[in-house]
Amino acid sequence: MRGWWREIAGLVLPVDCGGCGSPRTELCEECAAQLYGGAPRRVRPDPEPVGLPLVHAAAGYGNAVRAVLLAHKERGALGLAGAAGRALAGAVRAGAGSSPDGRPLLLVPVPSARRAVAARGHDPARRIALAAAAELRRGGTSARVAGVLRQRRPVADQSGLGARERRENLAGALGVVSGGGRLLASGRVVLVDDLLTTGASLAEAARAIEEGGGWGSAGSGVRHAAVVAASPSAFEINRNWN
Repeated sequence: MRGWWREIAGLVLPVDCGGCGSPRTELCEECAAQLYGGAPRRVRPDPEPVGLPLVHAAAGYGNAVRAVLLAHKERGALGLAGAAGRALAGAVRAGAGSSPDGRPLLLVPVPSARRAVAARGHDPARRIALAAAAELRRGGTSARVAGVLRQRRPVADQSGLGARERRENLAGALGVVSGGGRLLASGRVVLVDDLLTTGASLAEAARAIEEGGGWGSAGSGVRHAAVVAASPSAFEINRNWN
């Protein structure tokens, strides 16, 4: 019910820019440029967790980008999913390309805890992934969302945890649903999320996909992930990496 109310309210109530608060626009041109106007980059947190795929991000997590993602995730500004999805689609293209073998790109969102989804009234990563898949299809790339990952056990709230604590918190927490392996074999997997901080969530998701037989042997065998934004340190340090 909460999710439906937010959908309806977003259509009929006045809105302000999700990035800077400018009136009468959901996302102003300046904030949109910060979100998806730049070239996506390869990002790597330091320290880099074992098993982290090759990750591309559309933007650094700060200023308008941070405000937009928080507005969408925590305050139910669901109309911002389209802009975030456009940014995510750019990061997917930068890393995984356009699926030259003809198989679709399968965007696999990192799942949120059920209690978090219930509290927010929506699943932010899945909603952004759906918008990204639609954006990719509009650009001629076959893409769809494969929500095959589930939490197998409860995990603690990640906020406030360091890199090592996050890895320990998430170790073994994710798994592929029954029959998910067959679905993943039908395309090229790209793990997606809204934000990369320490990389622990994406590394655990990659482990679960590996265990579920989902990476396959297509292309070069490189494993790809994409996020809307990455922590400033991960986004900027890559300037000096080859």
